[in-house]
Amino acid sequence: MRRLICIGLAALLPSAPSLAAHAYAQFGDIKYPAGFKHFEWVNPDAPKGGSFSLAPPLRITNFDKYNPFTLKGNAPPGLSDLVFESLLTGSLDEPTTAYGLLAEDISVAGDGRSVTFRLNPAARFQDGSAVLAIDVKYSFDRLMSKEAHPAIRAQLGDVRGVVVTGERSVRIDFAQASAELPLLVGSMPVFSHKWGAGKPFDKVVMDAPIASGPYRISGGDFGRDITYERDTNYWARDLNVRRGMFNFDRVTFRVYKDNTAQTEAFKAGQFDYVEVFIAREWARTYKGKKFDSGELIRRTVLNRNAGDFQGFVLNSRRPQLADVRVRQAIALAMDFEWMNRQFFYNSYTRVRGFFNNSDFEAKGKPAGDELALLESLRDKLPAGVLNEEVTQPPSTAAPNSLRGNLREARRLMAEAGWTYRDGALRNARGDVFTLEFLDDSGSMARIINPYMQALGKLGVRASYRQADFALVKKRQDVFDFDVISLRTRGSEAPGSELRDRFSSKAAATEGSGNLAGVRSPAADALLEKALAARTRPELVASLRALDRVLRAGHYVVPHWTSTGFRIAYRAKRFGEPAVAPQYFQPEDWTIRTWWSLDAANKNKNGAKD
Repeated sequence: MRRLICIGLAALLPSAPSLAAHAYAQFGDIKYPAGFKHFEWVNPDAPKGGSFSLAPPLRITNFDKYNPFTLKGNAPPGLSDLVFESLLTGSLDEPTTAYGLLAEDISVAGDGRSVTFRLNPAARFQDGSAVLAIDVKYSFDRLMSKEAHPAIRAQLGDVRGVVVTGERSVRIDFAQASAELPLLVGSMPVFSHKWGAGKPFDKVVMDAPIASGPYRISGGDFGRDITYERDTNYWARDLNVRRGMFNFDRVTFRVYKDNTAQTEAFKAGQFDYVEVFIAREWARTYKGKKFDSGELIRRTVLNRNAGDFQGFVLNSRRPQLADVRVRQAIALAMDFEWMNRQFFYNSYTRVRGFFNNSDFEAKGKPAGDELALLESLRDKLPAGVLNEEVTQPPSTAAPNSLRGNLREARRLMAEAGWTYRDGALRNARGDVFTLEFLDDSGSMARIINPYMQALGKLGVRASYRQADFALVKKRQDVFDFDVISLRTRGSEAPGSELRDRFSSKAAATEGSGNLAGVRSPAADALLEKALAARTRPELVASLRALDRVLRAGHYVVPHWTSTGFRIAYRAKRFGEPAVAPQYFQPEDWTIRTWWSLDAANKNKNGAKD
């Protein structure tokens, strides 16, 4: 290991020499020095053994492939995180720093246009073969091919290529200098060049991955449940960035068709752990004798994460949703305050924007560097962005009312050419305004029904369709929907993934995350400003400006959020570290850092791993 050198901003200066270290920080803030023993949020002596079963946090209802990097089909939950590894790995208490995993050394060129990784000689795939530079290049070439998911190509779009410079050394070249790119390529999954035996990448479907992670696929009821078995020969078991982690011998994800079946299965002991997303279920269903006796535990875990975004996405590609005034009118018809009282036990606050509860959330009127950025784009901005406060979802709390919001919605609809006549909202040609809500869970029905009633008062003929996850995903991938519910996790350091969500190019790319069809020259320019940021203040200013532009486009109807995770699990089964990380997702935290108390007791009695 090299001695620690902070290589954030300095790595981008043209006159700076090439720097090498055990870690890389986007803005120079590396917490753990070279040779550190373990992260502080683990128990380095956690025992190995036992099992852990959980319901996946995703709304997946089945899976049909073992390749998570292609567009078609659904991969099983847990596959990417438990089986595949990358050159670098992040820490759960530092949002913009990563430490060596498959790579033991990272060296950023003085001009910031390339990064070189030296692979750890101990790194091994699960078939026993060494992880070599040719595998890194092979992985990149496959992930950038047209056979891979287009979102990956969008995120790696500024990477020119991977050059093998030695058996265990690769140089990755960039189209432009960027403080984020070394982190981005460092997080790229690496798999063996033997995976798929030379088949086209999108034909690698049922081939078990040849990767280097702590777990391998063990079995299960294919399409429904999947079990991962810990690799007892895992090469990085004692590496400082893995010590105290991945302690269970078996991790099983159990997939259920609906929330009711999942809840009853949990109470019946079919799995150990679940995260609950629905406030009503948390208040009314996760209670009873087993919780009162302590057999089951319900717990709200607070976090410092940037807030998630959640909302109804309005597909602006649809002719009836192309006008921003129409989208704004539709948002006015949702009565969040009433829903929060009636359905959510007043446990939520309204999502305010795309970077909710983070440094990147726009507030008030633009000022300082944010205003300067917007001024430079004056001719590309939506009306009001420069001189008005950020758009907020209108409250229906007193003295306001849903009635007042609907009056404003009618006015906006009329401006856009939609007026009420002959029993419906119609345009000049007489076409009726229709809107379909597409849902894959069924849990949104109680929310959508009163929303549709309010839309009906405007003359909108709204309908609700519940369909299986696979069908919804297929329609989502080709943008064949009017309105769909979306949740995306917040990030303490948003970056290249935003291109996939908001760029004009992504709007025309099937399978992208730009579900709303955002096509905004101002948003495109601000995205590039964010990706080129050399300091965190530059990143903050550009993303706050982007938040304003996106809100002014009224592409979504914001939902609700909270500052804690609601989890339930079996008592007296698991141990957890004394220190919790600052930024985490609950299923990742539990699988990585918890351990089996049964395994601990066996170890005390002399059993060996």
